[in-house]
Amino acid sequence: MMQNVKINPYQFLILVIFFTIGTGILIVPSVLATEAKQDAWIAAIVGTVIGLLVIWLFTTISLWFPHLTYIQINEKIFGKWIGKAVSVLFVSMATLYTSSLLYYSATFIMTNMMPNTPVVALNILMMGIVVMGVRLGLETIARSAEIFIVVFFVLFLILAVFISPQIKFENLQPVFEAGTKTIVQSSIYFITSSSVNAIVLLMIFPALINKVKQAKKSFLLGNLIGGIFIFIFTFLSVSVVGADDTARQIYPSYELAKRINVGDFVQRIEELMGFLWFIALYFKTILYFYASVLGIAQLLNLKDYRPLTLPLGMLAIILSLVIYPNVVYQKEVEQSTEIYFSITIGLFFPLLLAIVYAFRKNKLKKEPDSP
Repeated sequence: MMQNVKINPYQFLILVIFFTIGTGILIVPSVLATEAKQDAWIAAIVGTVIGLLVIWLFTTISLWFPHLTYIQINEKIFGKWIGKAVSVLFVSMATLYTSSLLYYSATFIMTNMMPNTPVVALNILMMGIVVMGVRLGLETIARSAEIFIVVFFVLFLILAVFISPQIKFENLQPVFEAGTKTIVQSSIYFITSSSVNAIVLLMIFPALINKVKQAKKSFLLGNLIGGIFIFIFTFLSVSVVGADDTARQIYPSYELAKRINVGDFVQRIEELMGFLWFIALYFKTILYFYASVLGIAQLLNLKDYRPLTLPLGMLAIILSLVIYPNVVYQKEVEQSTEIYFSITIGLFFPLLLAIVYAFRKNKLKKEPDSP
């Protein structure tokens, strides 16, 4: 059905970069600094390394059946009914996190730019362009990502260059005071949001990519590049704003942009820098939504996912309005309940999949590899 759609490894690389960065450039520095303090930048490095191991697991599982999506692999290895049950949880996660990112975007805009705008209006606008993008197809999403990655890099360079004179290395001292255990524990949220949740990309990799071998490298490299971006934002936040202020801020990277002041001329450009986050957030949201509609279509054996986009988009808007009552509750849920939810679906089930495959490998290889 939708398997004739193909993107190239470079396009997939860009999508992985955007997914890995996602909400991380605004929120992860605060989460890391809360526990690791001035060692938050070390926690970002640790999270990136561990995250690459998770991505390696995903690529290994997918390449067993390179012509199948994750939904189809579940049914092939677990069997029809258990596979569908696991896939329902997977699709539920993708839909829930689509709604969560809608809440992110609306909250950020209301808090920093448009305090009098109704949340529902912001959510409808954001979901509208997400639905439009998904209806146009994966190839269109990938091509637009190729354009926006250039804008993203330019804005990032502007931020890094303009804020670098304010770096205070004393804010990073003493180094490694938090200890190994605390640093690893603090990196769990980063690993979950950037790598474990990247299991939704298995709806694209490798079945919808035209060069599978290069695509594996793209998956790993994209996650690494995204991790480097998060590391740089975390390093800048701690070294400029300070560990305590970074931990207290909801959006420390936005606070970073507020502090840009070059010769009392280049200043107050945080709205421009906010566009960095909107680009990454949009592509992460659209990838979650694409995984959910394509997953539901495959679960129901539909020939096309497009009829599902509008009703599922409306459901996502409704969920985004009721999912979190306030920002404080959102932060608590994200760093507790949602982490366990993500690890169960994005790490426990794939590991279970690998174990079952090890026992059924000989039988499965004799079966035709077709969706």
